[in-house]
Amino acid sequence: MNSSDQFPLIVSVEALIVSLPRDTPYLGPLGEGEKVNSSGYVVRLGNRAIYPTRDTSVLIKITAEDGTVGWGETYGIIAPEAVMHIVQDVIGPVLVGRDPRDVTVIQEDLYDLMRIRGFFGGFYVDAIAGVDIGLWDLAGKLLKQPVVKLLGGQRQTKLPAYVSGLPGAALKDRVDLALKFKSEGYRAFKFHSVVSFDGIVKEMAALREALGTDVDLMVDLHWKFTAHEAIQLIDQLAPYRPLFVEAPCAPEDIEGQALVAQQARIPIALGEELRTVFEYRPRFEKRAMSIVQPEMGHTGISQFMQIGRMAHAFHMKMMPHASIGMGIYQAASLHAAAALPNVPMHEYQHSVLDRNLTYMKTTMTCTSGFFEMPQGHGLGIEPDPSLWQFLRN
Repeated sequence: MNSSDQFPLIVSVEALIVSLPRDTPYLGPLGEGEKVNSSGYVVRLGNRAIYPTRDTSVLIKITAEDGTVGWGETYGIIAPEAVMHIVQDVIGPVLVGRDPRDVTVIQEDLYDLMRIRGFFGGFYVDAIAGVDIGLWDLAGKLLKQPVVKLLGGQRQTKLPAYVSGLPGAALKDRVDLALKFKSEGYRAFKFHSVVSFDGIVKEMAALREALGTDVDLMVDLHWKFTAHEAIQLIDQLAPYRPLFVEAPCAPEDIEGQALVAQQARIPIALGEELRTVFEYRPRFEKRAMSIVQPEMGHTGISQFMQIGRMAHAFHMKMMPHASIGMGIYQAASLHAAAALPNVPMHEYQHSVLDRNLTYMKTTMTCTSGFFEMPQGHGLGIEPDPSLWQFLRN
């Protein structure tokens, strides 16, 4: 035990890969010409990006001197071993002996650790994000407080959710799924253009006709278009009144993003692929979006909060991204979102979260159009022993 103030210090940091099989790949059935490769990945031809066919994630286990464990999670859906080795070889040994109450300071120290080698993004910062989440969970447990209370205060006890993804083989299947969710109380829906095999405008029109005018519709364009192509497409979508259009052009094309945001009649949302406030800042300055979508599995809590505060200073809303995971970084995202003043809605990846939460201990749920906050000290979530059957060595 630490002799100076008797607060438990960090004694170990572990990274664990879990991989759950799926009946249907993320985003839905494979399209024509798409196939699963020898690593279990599929390249979606709609945007040329690679996706897993299993729900794979990297969990971070941080143990304090008194045996208290903090759980984190990061975005390990592709090449999770890269993140695992970074945590075990680089980050873990640096954390031993640190005070878990210094979580934001630690996040900044870890970011500085590898910048001279160019690692201010990618797998390295994903690894930091998972560790950061685990540290906040550990600090909350040791201080006997929910994480949201440590982030400045709680504004919401439940958050409105929008349904993300309608993974049906045909357009009618996707419309029927949306109608089912509407009957359960959901009032906001986003479809993924990378699997809009019948056409993006046609899918938007079909959803608006079936769901009526009392719901919000959104579309993720998955970085598929040039700026001018996106502007033209958004003009075609405008009569169906989308709440926002997401990721219109390449993520590195800041000028293109800004051009779309300036000329489109619909709010532009982006940011799931960005990891730090440093990546967001030039987009804030150029007004490249009006809705900010940080992904907790990329940012961690410390950066998520900085991004959220800066978005508020630029009078932008946040609607956080939430993707494939076991639920730990979903819980972290809810804690952080509930502490911010500019989060009207949170993404709900139903095809991932609902099944995977059966392997977690938590009160967190998403029902009738709302996320219920996890209860308890820390993040209010940890793995159930049943999850370890999916541990990957």
